[in-house]
Amino acid sequence: MNTLRLCVLLLLSVMLTGCGYNAMQKQDEAVKGAWSEVINQYQRRADLVPNLVNTVKGYAQHEEKVFTEVTNARAKVGSIQMTPEMANDPQALAKFQAAQGELGSALSRLMVVSENYPTLKADGLFQNLQAQLEGTENRVTVARNRYVQAVQDYNTMIRTFPNNLTAKMFGYTVKPNFSVDNEKAISTAPTVDFGNSTPAPAASAH
Repeated sequence: MNTLRLCVLLLLSVMLTGCGYNAMQKQDEAVKGAWSEVINQYQRRADLVPNLVNTVKGYAQHEEKVFTEVTNARAKVGSIQMTPEMANDPQALAKFQAAQGELGSALSRLMVVSENYPTLKADGLFQNLQAQLEGTENRVTVARNRYVQAVQDYNTMIRTFPNNLTAKMFGYTVKPNFSVDNEKAISTAPTVDFGNSTPAPAASAH
């Protein structure tokens, strides 16, 4: 009896492997991992906001509208808790994407404000935060691109015969992705370089 059960289990294992079940599991986990990295990088960016706002406020007290926009955009981002499962909901993903885009735009406006305050641009803390923001925006771009690719690979897999039969049997469905309208934003990080030709803050002696 035990031998028969073992044979059945081995047969089922071979069948599931042949019809793509294991590959789907692996690809689904890859999508979840890529999504976690997207969240981590967006959180890193959000964590920079308070120090950025406070530093700019020290030199540009009259820019209250911009400060409010950045603070409100960060609060909206913080109110959306996106798990990998929630990212499977097209409406939830669109809402998350819109909130992150709003914060990115608000941060870009905050950076533009600094152009009017040379002493702010020369502040060591601000230069450090600027470098951190630039690096984080690049990481966000990389993480989002990897997620886009992981979702595309997953969706292609479950829609291809005979994998589509297995996907239907086990409830694997097509996952939504970042919208095509936002692809330019995905591949282009906001500009946070203030010097017209200055190579790097550390190299500046004035």
